[in-house]
Amino acid sequence: MTRAHIPGILAMAAVVVASNILVQFLLGQWLTWGAFTYPIAFLVTDLMNRLYGPGPARKVVLAGFAVGVVCSFIGTQIQGEFGPLVTFRIALGSGLAFLTAQLLDVSIFDRLRGGRWWRAPLASTLVGSSLDTAIFFTVAFSGALVFLEPGNDVSWAGEALPLLGVGPVVPLWVSLAVADWLVKLSLALIALVPFRLIVLRAVSTTHTA
Repeated sequence: MTRAHIPGILAMAAVVVASNILVQFLLGQWLTWGAFTYPIAFLVTDLMNRLYGPGPARKVVLAGFAVGVVCSFIGTQIQGEFGPLVTFRIALGSGLAFLTAQLLDVSIFDRLRGGRWWRAPLASTLVGSSLDTAIFFTVAFSGALVFLEPGNDVSWAGEALPLLGVGPVVPLWVSLAVADWLVKLSLALIALVPFRLIVLRAVSTTHTA
């Protein structure tokens, strides 16, 4: 690891910490503010991958995972209105989702790095984000996995409601997952703009140095 990788590590740590804080604040019926900061982690990973390669990108992912573990531990020690702010299932789902999705993002990006500039970041982020959402919400809230933490009552997440208030009747946690996924997909497209600008600036700076 070199000094050039430190900004990426700090950026990832900041995203993880901010997301762990903002996830406590609701935005409407289906989302939290954390849904809008967490996807930036994929932008950080993709920038590291483009500028320095898959090795440094994976190190940034592992650093983010370590910060996430610390945040989850702290959350388990803080009591909210309905118990700890972070339950075991949420901590487990968060960690598995982050590590699996981010490492997959690195691999897909690396395979596609030789194509059009937008293909690698877009494809890797879309696939990684989808997997991240599926793992987290299933592990954290699915009634089928109640055995992971029998003492944690997640029956509220299984309440049958129309999907996002307008679709077919599904468990509440499915609507939460779909809303989160749609935000991730939207931000994956928006993130192409800063990705392109930062890469061009970095390349220009290197050539003029």
